[in-house]
Amino acid sequence: VQLQAFGGGLVQTGGSLRLSCAVSGRSLSSYNMAWFRQAPGKEREFVAAISWSGDRTYYTDSVKGRVAVSRDNAKNIGYLQMSSLKPEDTAVYYCAADVRSISRKRSDYDYWGQGTQVTVSS
Repeated sequence: VQLQAFGGGLVQTGGSLRLSCAVSGRSLSSYNMAWFRQAPGKEREFVAAISWSGDRTYYTDSVKGRVAVSRDNAKNIGYLQMSSLKPEDTAVYYCAADVRSISRKRSDYDYWGQGTQVTVSS
């Protein structure tokens, strides 16, 4: 399965962005999906995850209330809607997928997209 993240860009503090993750090669409905991000000089960290059916979602504390993860299995695409963006949200955002249980751990995801840059200016 191949993943491609897109939708990043430059936005001002308080702005919004919607990231998308297009999946090809297999049906997205088989996979739990997650978003991670990596800021310069920092480890890649968990942002949000959604179960294959969409009935469970997890968020890291720093984005709760500002970010919503969703998916459209019929279109084979996942989304990360981000609002009230802050400069500390600046990072490369990666989508990931796996058939195992929904997880916050990087090591639990076998399939990764190439990342999309999000830059929030102050």
